[in-house]
Amino acid sequence: MAIVITGATGQLGTLVIDSLLERGATPTEIVAGGRNAERLAQLAAKGVRTATIDYSKPDTAAAAINAGDTVVLISSSEVGTRVAQHEAVIDAAKAKGAARIVYTSVLGGDPDALILAPEHVATESLIRESGLPATIARNGWYTENYVADIAQGETTGVIVNSAGQGRVASASRADYAAGIAAIALEDGHEGKVYEFSGDKAWDFEEFAKTLADAIGRDVEYRALTTEEHKAALTSNGLDEGTIGFITGLDANIRDGALALTTGDLSRVSGRPTTTLSETLRTLTA
Repeated sequence: MAIVITGATGQLGTLVIDSLLERGATPTEIVAGGRNAERLAQLAAKGVRTATIDYSKPDTAAAAINAGDTVVLISSSEVGTRVAQHEAVIDAAKAKGAARIVYTSVLGGDPDALILAPEHVATESLIRESGLPATIARNGWYTENYVADIAQGETTGVIVNSAGQGRVASASRADYAAGIAAIALEDGHEGKVYEFSGDKAWDFEEFAKTLADAIGRDVEYRALTTEEHKAALTSNGLDEGTIGFITGLDANIRDGALALTTGDLSRVSGRPTTTLSETLRTLTA
């Protein structure tokens, strides 16, 4: 029996493997699955087994999964095609007799509240329909998602968006990886749906102040209306789809979709989540 991680060559997947090893997992009982050969080789150097798993090639998942395995399905990054890709892994896990599946979903699980949610909600439904024992880790926002905002603040002294006073309960990518690793290694998580997020939510005025403290110079937050934001993004040459996504996400934040703080992540991982200040200092060092 092994722990099979799909998407293991991505940023989250690599950190999940690191956390599994830190928690004492036997390297040869970990199967790192991905399609980037160079990154798979880097993971193999840590002593784990590797397998080519390409979400666009369903047979590759079936070849990597065996009876009794725990399958950690890290959601695909290919928005618009994810449901079919996830379904292939779920079908393979069921056909091969996997013991359980762990899926990285999205905070809240409400298709109407968050622009990213519909594909995750559909995947959760497929997992339930499969009958496989499962754990859903609904991940909130990574603080690292704001590297562009950090760069903007460092360069111009201003952070601009249309999120208003909306709050974000972010945590570091490593925090989420620790929670997922704990679920994969421990008993007692079957049938659970966890709302993973940071211990403390912040707004963008706090973000700007925290960034200013980290870099040692003033940074201010400037809130735009959605229409003002669209105009600014258009003037920067972004396409209509990207503009719609960015402003739609900011509207979701403004409405509280990423503000949920349950404490699930710190409880499951066994440690407090990394503070905004700590992550910003790391990213600007």
